[in-house]
Amino acid sequence: MRIEAYNQVAGLYKATKSTKVRGSYSVSSKDEVQISQAGRDFQIAKQAVAQSPDVREDKVAQLKARVDAGEYQVSADDFASKLLEKYNQYR
Repeated sequence: MRIEAYNQVAGLYKATKSTKVRGSYSVSSKDEVQISQAGRDFQIAKQAVAQSPDVREDKVAQLKARVDAGEYQVSADDFASKLLEKYNQYR
């Protein structure tokens, strides 16, 4: 058995040991995020929608007054057309 070969193999294993790096590194960069104009416009529109009420009280009040007064008439044909249209959308 040759001892020299053993020393060479052992030397290879010792060479793969991790070594500690000394010194300090300073990083002077910052992370930045840039939002496109379309993204900004979308955020503005989203905020406007969020701030608007879900129900338009003025329209509801007008319609309620017309229904209570008996002035609001709906055509049966118009109602049936809309009903079928909605039915076909969900089918």
